[in-house]
Amino acid sequence: MYWFRSILKPRTAILLALVGLCRPAMAQQVSFALLPPRTAEPSPIVKVKPVQTDNPPEAPREHRFWDRQNSLLFATSAAFSAGDFVVTRDNLRSGGHELNPVVGVFGHSSAGLAMNFAGETAGVVALSYFFHRTGHHKLERAVSMLNTGASASAVTFGLAHR
Repeated sequence: MYWFRSILKPRTAILLALVGLCRPAMAQQVSFALLPPRTAEPSPIVKVKPVQTDNPPEAPREHRFWDRQNSLLFATSAAFSAGDFVVTRDNLRSGGHELNPVVGVFGHSSAGLAMNFAGETAGVVALSYFFHRTGHHKLERAVSMLNTGASASAVTFGLAHR
């Protein structure tokens, strides 16, 4: 517990010093009561012509959730999750240990591991669907890409440390 206090003290002192130094800077604002009043001048009259458009601008075309790109991303994500399952199970059977604490809870049986990786894949699809429904289409695809990268790196690490 002593090490936690020794880490916390310098950070707290620095934070308090920064807050203390910012206070005089905030006090330097000009009061609006001291500014001279502006004279009221009438605005010039400008004739505005209505804009005639032949074609309204096209709204961004929304794609279907199960389009070709998402299907490929989900298939790739599921394939790397399956590979991660196989490598993790083999490493655990040969006496290795799981580095991910969440997977470590399920790592005592093959069924638990399979349930974990299937749930991970289902979670990726569900989160992507949520982003699709809320209009965040770049995030929709980024979720599967991120999971694919994480699973690929886990497979690579697991194979390298057999």
